[in-house]
Formats: sequence, structure tokens, C-alpha cells
Amino acid sequence: MTPTDVPGDWPTAALAEAGLAPDLGERLEAAVHDGRLPNLHAVLVARGGRLALERYFDGDDETFGRPLGRRAFGPDELHDLRSVTKSVVGLLYGIALGEGIVPPPEAPLLDGFPEYADLAADPQRRRLTVGHALTMTLGTVWDEGLSYADPRNSERAMEAAPDRWRYVLERPMATEPGTSWGYNGGASALLGRLIESGSGLSLRGFAERRLFDPLGIRRLDWVQGSDGSHLAASGLRLRPRDAARIGQLALDGGMHGDRRILPAEWLERSFTRHADAGELGYGYQWWLGPPAPDSRPGWIAGFGNGGQRLYLGPRTGLLVMVAAGNYNDPQAWRVPAAIITELVIPALLRR
Repeated sequence: MTPTDVPGDWPTAALAEAGLAPDLGERLEAAVHDGRLPNLHAVLVARGGRLALERYFDGDDETFGRPLGRRAFGPDELHDLRSVTKSVVGLLYGIALGEGIVPPPEAPLLDGFPEYADLAADPQRRRLTVGHALTMTLGTVWDEGLSYADPRNSERAMEAAPDRWRYVLERPMATEPGTSWGYNGGASALLGRLIESGSGLSLRGFAERRLFDPLGIRRLDWVQGSDGSHLAASGLRLRPRDAARIGQLALDGGMHGDRRILPAEWLERSFTRHADAGELGYGYQWWLGPPAPDSRPGWIAGFGNGGQRLYLGPRTGLLVMVAAGNYNDPQAWRVPAAIITELVIPALLRR
């Protein structure tokens, strides 16, 4: 486990200067040593735009199901984001919409896929909108409750299909579009395809030009499917520091220094509760915590298989990025949840 010095590519602060208990790092290290945070790979904590804590640990890892063995993680190591990729794609869609190259949320979804005119002939399917994809309220039959190692998992089946976008769009309708939420990586794949069609670039190419390069993110990988398309649901690999940088951009209202990268209106819509997802809310490819008295979410987050978490606290200015390697473990969420709720949030100091 290695504390690191942070170069000048991110403003830094001591924990106390950032309004955090100065012993937070020691308590994190103790929890790892005691086995309370198994296979944790990285934790970054920023507040008010300044990085205050950055820790890396050794652990077993993989990339999209391919074992990588035991790794000694550090600030330059790429890490799977898994489904935090969806949240990044949601931001990319907002950038593309601001450029007028993708349809707005209220547009008919199938208008963006004219090659599937036979599907558009179905009156119920014609009622699908881009917004239903953004909010995962398509109403189609889709099951990601199975392990992602199971070929019956709908995302796995999509990856095995000869035409991933037709596979998603032709799933049987289970409910009226917009009436119920269901976790659906296929919805994210459709959004990625609309970005590609509108921009004329690959999803990675568009992300590099419009998001990564402006933020100074140079090192990345984006897993591709057998058809060559970049996996919008789960394929992005970044340094944890760079994933945190994207989160900070969202906390800063889409501004990076004096440059606007994300439309402010899109962030407002993205972080608005559009659907109930169990105890949580769901926006435009982002999870939302229970609302505060002003009806705004108490927190905003991207979740990823294995324990990946990008947590944003808009009221406190808090950002937490967690990377872990507990892939396909249904209890993997406990590691980032414990870090955030039992260590970081209790460490917040009054200002």
C-alpha cells in the first residue's frame, strides 16, 4: 500500500485544509490491514476541487474477465471502471447534444436507427424515446441480475449477438416505455451508437476530442467488442485520478478552469431523479441518493462491477473515487459503501 505525492496536475490540500479529519489516511490503512476492505485497489478523496487523499494498494485484478494477476497499484495504473463507463457516456451524450449532433431526450429512439424500419413499425416500440434509454426505462425484457460470467446475462448476450443494437432494440416489450426502471446496459450501448452516428467518430475518438483531451487525460483504454465498437456499458479503463477528474468536472458545473466542457443544463437534467431504482433514484446514467429537503439528490454516483465507485457530494464539495477488484461478487458494493459512509463522511469537519 503506497501513499503518493501528487504532481501539479491537480490542486492539492492537506486533509485538515480540505475540511477532513487529519487521521483519515491512517484509519483507511487500518481498515485495509484488518481485512475490512478486501481487494481494495485505490481510494482518492477530494474536497472543494483539491485532492486531499490518494492511496493505492496491492490486489488481484482483471480486465473485462481476463485475469491480470496480483498488481501493485499506483497513480499511473489503468483500472476498469466497469459500469461507471455508463455515467461517462451520459456526460458525452450531453456534450454531443450541445453540439446538435444527437437527438434530444424527447426524440423517438428508433429515428436514430433508420436501418431498423421493421422495428419502428411496432406502435409500442415507436413510443420509445432517447430519454427512455438515458433513464433505463425502455420497458423491454432485460436481465442483468445474473453473474456477468453467465452467458444468459443480457449484457453478455448482447456482446455475443451479431448486431448488438438490433439485439437491444428488438427485445420483447414487458411494460409501457417510461413506466418502470430496469438496469440495462443495452440502453447505454444505444447512446454510444447515437454519439458515433452523429459525430462520425468512434466513441473513444469522440470522448478523446471533447472530454479527455480538454481535461489532460492522455492514458486510457476502452475495451472493444468483437464488432470493433467500444463498449459503452462497461469498457472504459482510466487511471483512478483521471476518473476522479471527470467527477470533479461535474461537481464544478461542467467548467474546467475558464473553459466550459459540459453544458450546465445537461448536468442539471442528468442529476434529476427521472426514475425510482429501488431505494435509490436514477438520472441520466447516474445513480442518485435520497433527496434532501430541497428535492435535490443528497449524493450522485457512478457504480461499477467489482466495487468501482465515483461519488459526488454536491453540498459538501466532496468527491470519492474507489477502485477495487471484487468482480462478479454480489457483495462488492460493501467495500466502497464502507469507505464512504464509515470513513470519509464521518471525517468531514465543520467549516
